[in-house]
Amino acid sequence: MMRKNNKDIIKKWLITVPAAIALLALYVLIFGFSDQDAEESGSLSLRISENAVEFYRDLAHKDWTPQYMEDAARKMEHPIRKLAHFSEYTCVGILVYLIWAPWIKRGKKLYLLVTVWVFVSGALDEFHQSFVPGRWGSIWDALLDTSGGVFGMLLCVITLKIFKKLKERKPKKGSVS
Repeated sequence: MMRKNNKDIIKKWLITVPAAIALLALYVLIFGFSDQDAEESGSLSLRISENAVEFYRDLAHKDWTPQYMEDAARKMEHPIRKLAHFSEYTCVGILVYLIWAPWIKRGKKLYLLVTVWVFVSGALDEFHQSFVPGRWGSIWDALLDTSGGVFGMLLCVITLKIFKKLKERKPKKGSVS
């Protein structure tokens, strides 16, 4: 029979390992996007913006001219890029939290670790991007990445608090309600 301590360690690893693998895959994706030159990156952003405009047009049953749709897509391109930064690093924040939360007691130390980790990740991504033709690194994007990561961490903290409250409300087996 396995001791309780061994079971706890196995549970921790069952959370940490998949989260670490997912984080590695996400870093490959993020750094792959950052490795695109300016033309390739801009083209991808514009295609996504065009698809978003088409989706909204169809959803709202609008009758827009091709010129209006093109203008709308170009106006959406920058906000969509920034939303992509925020979203990618929201996922980074969630995964880094999941990696470290089983090992470090919740509190300032864990929150600081996740925040610094996400900031360094975003800064390294921007530094890497500064070597790609037509691209540059931006401290503002690194800070946006960090805010996305902190948001992801907060989602984890809030979700865990909600589950803890729900678990406390649930009557235990064998007890009379």
